[in-house]
Amino acid sequence: MMIIGVDYHPSFQEIAFLVEETGECDEGSLKHSNGEAEKFYRDLKARGISARVGMETTGYSRWFERLLAELGFEVWIGDAAEIKTRRAKKKKTDREDARLLLKLLLEDLFPRIWVPSPENRDLRQLLWHRHRLVQMRTRIMNQLQALAMNENRCWKGKLWSERGRAELEKLPLAFWASHRRQGLLELLDRMNPAIDELTAAAEREAKKRPEAVRLMTHPGVGPLTALAFVLIIGTPERFGCAKQICNYVGLIPSEDSSGGRQRLGHISKQGSSLLRFLLVEAAQAAVRCNADWRRRYRHLAMRRQRNIAKVAMGRRLGARLYWMWRNGCEYSPSLEFGSHAGKLGTGNGGQ
Repeated sequence: MMIIGVDYHPSFQEIAFLVEETGECDEGSLKHSNGEAEKFYRDLKARGISARVGMETTGYSRWFERLLAELGFEVWIGDAAEIKTRRAKKKKTDREDARLLLKLLLEDLFPRIWVPSPENRDLRQLLWHRHRLVQMRTRIMNQLQALAMNENRCWKGKLWSERGRAELEKLPLAFWASHRRQGLLELLDRMNPAIDELTAAAEREAKKRPEAVRLMTHPGVGPLTALAFVLIIGTPERFGCAKQICNYVGLIPSEDSSGGRQRLGHISKQGSSLLRFLLVEAAQAAVRCNADWRRRYRHLAMRRQRNIAKVAMGRRLGARLYWMWRNGCEYSPSLEFGSHAGKLGTGNGGQ
């Protein structure tokens, strides 16, 4: 067995390895563009050498992970923040990072994390693609709204009705302003069908998963939020309590406490920004359609600020969905904000 610590970069990787049977060890740098890295690992497979590769969480490494899976090598992905705390020296180089990864692998201290399946990752691309298109559409609509407001037409949401669209097209504008309006309207017309198609695909994928269908019984939670929660969380057994879920998504306050004094800041915003956004949006939908959520939100908004209350409700929704999934239960009004809400139950899956 060859143990390899890989400090991965988009264009190259620095490696440090040890062959357990012979004690042979070495270091080196492998380039990606000329196929040097791929040739190195394929040569190991051809020589009948098994390998365990440890690397930090990083981007642009899908092809490399697929290559190692194809060759039958073990791939361990480590928590980059945790690995950073294990660095004893202030000196940081690519070679030192590769040595550290190898050391952690050999000492059985490697902070391995859960890695989603290829199917899971591919479905996340569906959600991200739709999310980015919606953001682009919002920017286009804001620009059209600005054009109308500059001509003293403050129609707000009425601008997107058939009558509002016709009035917008009739507005007398200068040459380049008119050209910009026409281009933005054409982009908007192309964007809407694409978003509708992706939305329908996400709804079909959500209905295929019983856990997502169960989460959709909660007020305000639709197919997009349920599917994103299931894909990004992976499995509820990864977490011991709902607080860990909120920490994983980045919905808990950052903390800088010292000397017996607690200092809490803004939310940490670590983890998936997509799931964090969807949870807050779904919580606002629950506030609009559910009296208990609306009462709780108004109480928080009076004590603090509206934006803080929205995030707090999103955090509460994330905890609620976690317990619903873990207990295998559907939403029940009797569980709203009681003294035992969100607790692990038995029987029919009560919280």
